[in-house]
Amino acid sequence: MTTATEPARGRITELTVYFLRLGLLGFGGPVALVGQMERELVGDRGWLSKEQMRESIAICQSLPGPLAIQVGIYISYLRGGFWGAWAGGWAFIFPNFVIVAALGALYVYFGDLQPVTGIFYGVSPAVIALILHSCYRLAKLGMEDWVQWVIAAVCLVVTVILQAEVAVLFIGAGLVGILYYGSLFRRPPPVALQIAAVPVLAQLAPVASGSTLGKLLLFFLKAGSLTFGSGLVIVPFLEQGLVQQYGWLDQREFLIAVAVGMISPGPVVITATFVGYLVAGFWGSLVSTIGIFLPSFLLVLVAAPLLARYRLNPNVQGFVKGAYAAAIGTILGACILLGQIAWSA
Repeated sequence: MTTATEPARGRITELTVYFLRLGLLGFGGPVALVGQMERELVGDRGWLSKEQMRESIAICQSLPGPLAIQVGIYISYLRGGFWGAWAGGWAFIFPNFVIVAALGALYVYFGDLQPVTGIFYGVSPAVIALILHSCYRLAKLGMEDWVQWVIAAVCLVVTVILQAEVAVLFIGAGLVGILYYGSLFRRPPPVALQIAAVPVLAQLAPVASGSTLGKLLLFFLKAGSLTFGSGLVIVPFLEQGLVQQYGWLDQREFLIAVAVGMISPGPVVITATFVGYLVAGFWGSLVSTIGIFLPSFLLVLVAAPLLARYRLNPNVQGFVKGAYAAAIGTILGACILLGQIAWSA
């Protein structure tokens, strides 16, 4: 009994230490963070194979929520099981939460963070370049033929035109992958279709109501449940809700919140922590952080056992290839949107 549990505890400890470090020192947005995980965990440490890393990215991209966190949770699940996923995921988030909540307190106390906004304008070109380089690495890892590049191009164009991610794109790309790579007409409906239906059903969730903390929690639960992929492309969704719908922030405060998310280590959606602090203090920041990230844990932990069991199914593999291509296209579109935000503000 002891010999069985000690290796598991050791893996959970190493996952916690690794993701604490990544959460504290990892910069550049979701694609850069995923690229760093691919370089360190596949190339340097050998925790995963290239195939496992590619599947991790495609599976997480096909689910709603922030990409980098979901990949971290999924890798932690593969490495340390159920409890490893919770330990690695929250270890990834914790350093960002502390840093951004502190910046929120400084903003509320001093009334401005002009240096932060200035840094955002200064680092934006470097951040975009870093994202493009990481996207190039990810394309080399998983883009195999012209069909995937066509899917990526379509997703890029739609993302830029609509200035938002469209859930149907990822589901549709997965279906195209099933039709082209899989054996849909010779086998029962694939597990991937069942998993892809989860975010569609999530749209039946009730509208936020009640206290400010309750509204914050439900808004960010919705953001984490219905917004696909890159934290960069969640920006238009947040702007619509925070500025236009609820009026919690004005345009300038929203830009500062995005700047904080960009220049802080870890995932860009940590912007939610800063927003929560501005709206309702420390408890607002805590509730918003839980709201934006909790759906990622639940979705990944529900999907992971199914996908691990059926990952050799050609239909599941086809869905993964299609969703992976959609990820590349959407992330490239996010780079264009980020440049527009920095240029127009």
